[in-house]
Amino acid sequence: MITAAAPDETAEDAARADEARRLFAGACDFVAGVTKIEQLPPISLVEIAFAGRSNVGKSSLVNALTGRNTLARTSNTPGRTQQINFFNLADRLMLVDLPGYGYAKVSRDKVGAWNRMIEAYLRGRPTLRRVCLLLDARHEIKDSDIDAMKMLDAAAISYQAVLTKADKVRPAALSALMDDIAAVLAKHPAAHPEILVTSALAGEGIPALRSALAAVAAGQ
Repeated sequence: MITAAAPDETAEDAARADEARRLFAGACDFVAGVTKIEQLPPISLVEIAFAGRSNVGKSSLVNALTGRNTLARTSNTPGRTQQINFFNLADRLMLVDLPGYGYAKVSRDKVGAWNRMIEAYLRGRPTLRRVCLLLDARHEIKDSDIDAMKMLDAAAISYQAVLTKADKVRPAALSALMDDIAAVLAKHPAAHPEILVTSALAGEGIPALRSALAAVAAGQ
C-alpha cells in the first residue's frame, strides 16, 4: 500500500521540512482571478495547481498550507470558486486554485466553458510543474475524478493525489481507500505514485505536503 510519509524523520527530512515551513510562511499575495484564458497572468514563477471536486476543500487546504484563514475564499456551497485564482508565494512559487469540478449550480454551457479554460491552462503553462488532485477521504473516487485524471494524462502534467478531510475517517476505512486509489493511479501515466493524506482542520499532513511542494518548486 502507498503511505503518506515515512515514520522516522531524518535530520535531512527535518531540515527540508523547516525550509518548506519558512517558504509557506512568507508573503503570499493574490495576483489574479481569471475567468477567460486571455486573462492569464504572464508566465514567470513555477506553478503548482490545486484541482478537485466542488467542496473537496481546496480553498481550506491552500489556507492551511500558508497559515492564513482568509487567503482563499471558502464556502459550504459547491461551485463557489468559479475562476482560476493565482497567489504569489514569496516570489518563489505560484499557487493556483482551479474551479471545482463535478458539481456547480450554473448552466451546462458555463461548466463547459470552465472545462475548456482549465484544459487550455493545463496545456499552455510550461511553468506548471505539479497538480495536486484533491480527493475527499470520506468518499470513493468518482467518475469526475477519473475524468480529471484523463485530462491531466492527456496534458502530460504530473499530478499527485492528496486526500482531504482525513480527520473525518476511521483509520481502517482510510487505509482501504488508499489501496483503492493506489490501484486507480497505477493505471494513469502522469500520476505521482505517492498519496498524501491531509486535514486542513486538524493540520494533519500539512508539513509533508509543504515539503513535497517546496521540492517541486526547487526542481527536485
